[in-house]
Amino acid sequence: MSNSAGDKQANLFWFKTRVTMHKREELNGHKSLCVWLTGLSGSGKSTLANELEYMLHQRGIRTYLLDGDNVRYGLNKDLGFEDKDRKENIRRVGEAAKLFVDAGMVVITSFISPFKVDREIIRKKFPENKFIEVFVDCDLYTCEKRDPKNLYKQARAEKISAFTGISSPYEEPDSPELHIFNGSDTDISKNVKIIFNLILKLVKTEERFV
Repeated sequence: MSNSAGDKQANLFWFKTRVTMHKREELNGHKSLCVWLTGLSGSGKSTLANELEYMLHQRGIRTYLLDGDNVRYGLNKDLGFEDKDRKENIRRVGEAAKLFVDAGMVVITSFISPFKVDREIIRKKFPENKFIEVFVDCDLYTCEKRDPKNLYKQARAEKISAFTGISSPYEEPDSPELHIFNGSDTDISKNVKIIFNLILKLVKTEERFV
């Protein structure tokens, strides 16, 4: 008997609910969106995402932040860090983010997500104008100098295998919606405002929901 993904979904049919994404957006008073932050470990993704969510919350935008470590505490606790597990980690996060967007919310994700193909697969899950990729660009030297989790030192000592930027590649986005430089002399608040202003432009509308 075949156990392929296609066979497992052979008798599944998407159930259309009466309460649609559009109706949820109407209730929330703003459009939904997925903001996908990608970049090396130590590039500042989590700091930016945390401040960004706070600013949006202050403006009455319904949000949720999916952070790499937090997700691995529960939803993805069964996954390791080999390539296949990292791909599955990102796949699950993409599916979860899609549900938040369907719920009418602005979901912010903070994941290294090193492989282009995985990020493109995620992008295609969303309707047009519902996904923006933010490349948090920081040079490796600065990321290593920050090293908030002491991971680079462990990777250099070969205590961690397949570590992005050291023993595993990071594939930079070709055409992200935003390319943020977040080096050692960067004004974090300025970068947060750049992302914030783009999100506000995309989710706030003067149009009357119909």
